[in-house]
Amino acid sequence: MGALFSHGGSGDHFCTGSVVDSPGKSVVITAAHCIHAGKGGGYQTDLAFVPGYRDGQAPNGTWPITKMVVDDHWAQSSDPGYDVGFVIVGKVDGKRIADVLGANRFGYNAGYDNSVRITGYPAAGQDPISCVNKTTKFQTDQMKVECTGYSGGTSGSPWLTHFDHATRTGEVIGVIGGYETGGDTDDTSYSPYFNDAIKSLYDKAVSEES
Repeated sequence: MGALFSHGGSGDHFCTGSVVDSPGKSVVITAAHCIHAGKGGGYQTDLAFVPGYRDGQAPNGTWPITKMVVDDHWAQSSDPGYDVGFVIVGKVDGKRIADVLGANRFGYNAGYDNSVRITGYPAAGQDPISCVNKTTKFQTDQMKVECTGYSGGTSGSPWLTHFDHATRTGEVIGVIGGYETGGDTDDTSYSPYFNDAIKSLYDKAVSEES
């Protein structure tokens, strides 16, 4: 889990992402609106992923983002049900990110009622925050959770079930995003429901690994 930065890592952190398991061991999941402006816009440029960011330090390196993937429903119409994005990160010192950090499993069709752990980076701070709570159904394609203090910058934060404290990994079944790009208050967050369409998007991202 880490922060997305502008200007190749030298700018500000503005969203959150997390590594997901894949054959090429280089996929990071976030919210689509973190990497693509949606209808009428395009992909962001010159981004980097900094896992484990804390107190202005990058203990696990700064990983260049080489490719980005969002669904056409987001790119063409900003459909909140598709506010999920994936990025491919390049190697650092010849190593792949999942080999260095481990990875969360990608989960889908997990139902609307789950206990999840959510960790993210508020843009106004330098440290991550975490919350554990139960999700509920908000709409057919949206989940909701009550967690305090999830302000701007926490978009893309993974919703993890089956969290293992030893490996610091779990199964990601959502990300802060979707309705109101994740919520219009700091204490209620939303996620698109990870259905077959989001699984297809994950598969597309995996196909982009080289």
